[in-house]
Amino acid sequence: MQDYKKLKVWQQAHQFVLTIYKISGSFPDSERYGLQNQLRRSAYSIPANIAEGCGKNSGAELAHFLNTSLGSANEVDYYLLLINDLGYINAEEYVNLNAGINEIKAMLITLIQKVRLNKKT
Repeated sequence: MQDYKKLKVWQQAHQFVLTIYKISGSFPDSERYGLQNQLRRSAYSIPANIAEGCGKNSGAELAHFLNTSLGSANEVDYYLLLINDLGYINAEEYVNLNAGINEIKAMLITLIQKVRLNKKT
């Protein structure tokens, strides 16, 4: 077990969720139970699964939850493209959010590889 709050990827993912909540608050009311909800849920799933994985007792379990986080990050990646195409965010917001989620995905991939490597030794 390890303290998830000390992981840079968790810290970054948490800040990303806060940004998503701010930006998605301006979506049309018709999206309250649709796209707004889906985007928020997939975004907070990233740090939540990191936290859950850190509470497990094996590298295999941690890797499983990190993979789930990565899947959620890919889901967010698509939703960002969609909300940009729908005009819910401007081009600058899209570029910044896209860079943020891509950095989180890269950090997750690196951590997954590290956990798997340690698991084999």
